[in-house]
Amino acid sequence: MAESGSTVREYRTEELAEAAGIPVRTLRFYRERKLLPPPRREGRIAWYDDQHLARLRTIAALLERGHTLGGIAELTAAFEQGRDVGQLGELLGIGWSEETPVRLTPEALADYFEGEVTPENLAASLDLGYVAADGEEIVHVSRRLLDVSSALVREGVPLAAVLETGRRVREHADALAALFTDLISTHLGDGDGADSTDTDTATATDPVTRLRPLAKSVVEAELTMAMDRLHQRHSHPPALRTPDPRPAAPQTPSS
Repeated sequence: MAESGSTVREYRTEELAEAAGIPVRTLRFYRERKLLPPPRREGRIAWYDDQHLARLRTIAALLERGHTLGGIAELTAAFEQGRDVGQLGELLGIGWSEETPVRLTPEALADYFEGEVTPENLAASLDLGYVAADGEEIVHVSRRLLDVSSALVREGVPLAAVLETGRRVREHADALAALFTDLISTHLGDGDGADSTDTDTATATDPVTRLRPLAKSVVEAELTMAMDRLHQRHSHPPALRTPDPRPAAPQTPSS
């Protein structure tokens, strides 16, 4: 590993592959597919930096989420062509989501989380699909999640704990989404009759999309009541029963 200047860490091909946890042949394959930007050349030696490592972690996270290498190549091209964050959010798999992606510099991301942006936390965020690397910038898929996570860290909750909670919440959210989708599809159909070539019409007539606000209202109301019940139990635990000091009456033997 070499240093270029005072802050830029550089890796040879073997070192970068080891840091990313992939074989050297996979790294070279990604380079051939243009999934990585070109390395800095020094004679016959290729030097990579932390931006390349972040891109490799992004590729691994996207593959884990079911993206194909072709789709990742399209996303990479979108990064390099400077598409707006809405288009990037669509490519990242949040499609017509109401969430608003956010483009940040590493310094801005560090400011959000007050020193908690460690390599481990960044890797966990990449694995969850919360962030993706875009050259010298980072795209976060949700302004709301970014703001809430930052607020929790400012309150004193470690970012690692926030991310782990996010992972567990996602498991429950996936189950809830499947529950409501099945409910609506079973009783109202899935809107297949709409012209699939007209995206706006298909979205407007899709019952799952149209009724999604109702599902969100149910989940929000139930979560609020569940937290109220939990808080009440913790604030007002049931009184302990005091043992009766009187001796028990003798039992009369049965005949």
